[in-house]
Amino acid sequence: MKNVAALAGVGIKTVSRVINGEPNVSAVTTARVRAAADSLDFHPDLHARNLRRADGRSSTLGLLVGSVGNPFSGAMHRAIEDLANTRGVAVFASSLDDDPDREEVAVSAFLRRRVDGLILTTVSKSQGYLLPELRRGTPLVFVDREPAGVEADVVVSDNAAGAAAATRHLLSSGHRRIAFLGDRTDIQTAQERRRGFLEELGRAGVATADIPVITGLHDEDAANRALIALLESEHPPTAVFSSQNLITIGAVRGLRELGLHRTIALVGFDDVPLADLLEPGITVVAQNPSEIGRLAAERIFARLDGDRSAGRTYVVPTELITRGSGEMRPK
Repeated sequence: MKNVAALAGVGIKTVSRVINGEPNVSAVTTARVRAAADSLDFHPDLHARNLRRADGRSSTLGLLVGSVGNPFSGAMHRAIEDLANTRGVAVFASSLDDDPDREEVAVSAFLRRRVDGLILTTVSKSQGYLLPELRRGTPLVFVDREPAGVEADVVVSDNAAGAAAATRHLLSSGHRRIAFLGDRTDIQTAQERRRGFLEELGRAGVATADIPVITGLHDEDAANRALIALLESEHPPTAVFSSQNLITIGAVRGLRELGLHRTIALVGFDDVPLADLLEPGITVVAQNPSEIGRLAAERIFARLDGDRSAGRTYVVPTELITRGSGEMRPK
């Protein structure tokens, strides 16, 4: 900054005001300082600046999502980042991969970097390890899944209601043998979607003892193999509810491999890319990850701005989108 000030012919305080976007510096002086900074390839040291800030903030957030490669996580991340950008805040993102050990490692890495707040998708049985951070005043917002052992703001989809809507839709077309393809049973969202599915069958008077319920499917290949085996069994289903977007992609591939994509009805939970361009299009219960991200960002900044109210749970509704695959009647 001394070199920039000397080249621009101003004091160091003037350089500081220009770099930090403060008022009361003329346009001519600002242009001269910026030209000097450019010619010297000067970039402000954010870590040094943070050490001198009265509030000690780093203008960063830590974001932990299921996987940065999942479209749901990507849309949520983008919404959070869009709002953070308006506040001059950078977002560090990391993937959970539904691994409890990775969860704590990622959170620890964020905290070592002195992030101002955390927006977290979690999988551990308890998030009690975050209690010291809450006591220190670090704002926390949980997304997609509710935490255990801590009280904080939570933004989630209505998973059970969405699964019930998907099941009700298939029942309304006359299906009674509906297969459920689910994620790992230790994942809260998977538990809720399974519960919504089975409870809706119960409300319709459909016995659930013989309903095919396959869980532990964590990727496309596992879902593909599971559905093919089910469809080649002695009592195949007439319809399928796939309760996660990667599972839906695997299910679509399995149906197409067997030439049953116009025979077996399918409703997925979570929208998938190009779902409307297939024939038939994929009927889904769509979440709204952008709204989840927006609400989460609003809450973290409200906390940073001084909101000390008790933590709340915000439930974002889902939407049934009919495209053809879920409207086929049983043969």
